[in-house]
Amino acid sequence: MRILFVCTGNTCRSPMAEGMFRQMALAAGLSVEVQSAGVAAIPGMSISRHAEAVLRDRQIEDKLTSTPMNAELTDWADLILTLTQSHKRQLMQAFPSAAGKTFVLKEYVEDAEDVAQDLRELDALLADRALRTALGQKLEDTNQQRIIRLQQRLPGYDISDPFGGSREDYERTAAEIRTALDKLLHMLKEQAGK
Repeated sequence: MRILFVCTGNTCRSPMAEGMFRQMALAAGLSVEVQSAGVAAIPGMSISRHAEAVLRDRQIEDKLTSTPMNAELTDWADLILTLTQSHKRQLMQAFPSAAGKTFVLKEYVEDAEDVAQDLRELDALLADRALRTALGQKLEDTNQQRIIRLQQRLPGYDISDPFGGSREDYERTAAEIRTALDKLLHMLKEQAGK
């Protein structure tokens, strides 16, 4: 399986997710390829010093640099996990064909079936809106109202952005990511029968 983690600049959250999950999957004996990218990344930028320190404290010495999101990465990935709902929406607008494999990380590891059903409906409505927008068509008012109601009802799945913050902010974000990655690892181990 090939997993792509996506955030904004690919200098904080998604590289931390990439490095931590690569280490976790290796330790669990799972055959997983992992990369990360950013919806607004500048190619080749170093990850933030705090993100690098957080990874180094976990014995992760990967040399990670930023990569902008592109069609090639979208095609490469079997699963695209964004760090916020906004990243997911941006990806679905830019790469509508990837909608079926794009999820917010916390959303993907959520157990509740009713939440999952609402998310599937919201995804379908947002994909339809993106397609209609691309074709110059207007979304029906009832669908627009349904999108708003679903977005208000759903729990928040965004992982906090530590950009510009203290080392403690990065540690909190890393802990948030790690909790979701633990659930992801458990899911993948069950699927692999391990």
